[in-house]
Amino acid sequence: MAKVKTQYVCQNCGYSSPRYLGRCPNCGEWNTLVEETVQSKPKATDRAARVGIRSEGGKPQKIGDVKFEQEPRTETGLRELNRVLGGGIVRGSLILIGGDPGIGKSTLLLQVSGQLAQENGTVLYVSGEESASQIKMRADRLKVHGDSLYLYPETDLGTIRSEIEELKPDFVVIDSVQTMQATGIDAAVGSASQIREVTAELMQIAKSEGITIFLVGHVTKGGAIAGPKILEHMVDTVLYFEGDLHHEYRILRAVKNRFGSTNELGIFEMRDGGLYEVDNPSEIFLEERLPDANGSAIAVSMEGTRPILVEIQALVTPSVFGNAQRTASGVERSRMSLLIAVLEKRANLMLQNQDAYLKAAGGVKLTEPAVDLAIAISLASSYRDHGTQTGDCFVGEVGLTGEIRRVSRIDQRVSEAQKLGFSRIFIPKNNLQDLTAPKGIDVIGVSTIGEALHKALD
Repeated sequence: MAKVKTQYVCQNCGYSSPRYLGRCPNCGEWNTLVEETVQSKPKATDRAARVGIRSEGGKPQKIGDVKFEQEPRTETGLRELNRVLGGGIVRGSLILIGGDPGIGKSTLLLQVSGQLAQENGTVLYVSGEESASQIKMRADRLKVHGDSLYLYPETDLGTIRSEIEELKPDFVVIDSVQTMQATGIDAAVGSASQIREVTAELMQIAKSEGITIFLVGHVTKGGAIAGPKILEHMVDTVLYFEGDLHHEYRILRAVKNRFGSTNELGIFEMRDGGLYEVDNPSEIFLEERLPDANGSAIAVSMEGTRPILVEIQALVTPSVFGNAQRTASGVERSRMSLLIAVLEKRANLMLQNQDAYLKAAGGVKLTEPAVDLAIAISLASSYRDHGTQTGDCFVGEVGLTGEIRRVSRIDQRVSEAQKLGFSRIFIPKNNLQDLTAPKGIDVIGVSTIGEALHKALD
């Protein structure tokens, strides 16, 4: 009898080692290597049977000879989800949705399944975590129904594939990919080998049969989708469902999309009856702002193709201990430290002996450089104990020499600020030549951080 070969595979990145290691040398995580049986290499005939993406005639083609027809997108009943997906669902795509436990991933997909089943075809909802009666209870609460929506509690991928071939659904939901088990893989459920094999099998089904498949993915303590990183590379779209369990608002963010823009943002409100769309998220982020509060500034940020106004709050206080503290929420801490250094050097603000706390109100995460000016203004406002005007908002990237650099899509940002009733907007001076300002808002161009502080706070 042949000896069974084993190897140790990292459950975080998929790195394999012939012996156990306490720390993965590839990703640096501790205690993630798990012993798994080495699988024999598949035969050429087996590999050919599994591959479903082929060119016409099985030979290379000139790019000019490739026939292409723009496939229509299937719109769901949720406009926010359609926006994040780039306009709707593309037939035959593989979509991965990750998020913290209890954030609402299953609720979102069950609502979408009910909408698709009523108007756009047959939906097979496969659950490896709940029984059919449990899903039915949630469906009744969400008022989800339809004769074309099928529930199937199962974890064996071979059985699931047989049911897909028999039912021939238009959409499949797998909740979750970490609970599925591929036939012939001698590894624990949820291991890197299982997830990799399950995803490869589902990708083959989606591409060869033209079935759109939604995958629910668990996340690690760090917020990344659990399993090997190849999981995110294999799928067409990766969506993150974010939010605070203690608040009702949820944010759906696209971090990868082969059929649309990345970093698109969809805002939902969690209620007893399910998830409801938020048509104007800027009003949500600004509704509780105190008038004339020092340490507060409004940033106009672009999330994908949508302009959003968010309140940046800063608190600057004298440091009690030797080293000043720097804490940020919703904004990168390194960016806050960089802007504090610029304010010290270019605006003569003595912040090195001050504790600084920064927050983007509403739980949203801001990553684009155009929010730099609002961050700097909020820090200076708190330090000087002088509030900004209620009708002011700010756009601009701050350079290390203190200059305010040009940003993109300035027309959309200014129009959104004017629509929400702001009377003044501070923008980079170099953006003025590209802007046709709407009526009702005063556009102020600034070239340096010192000039911006003088006009906004003096």
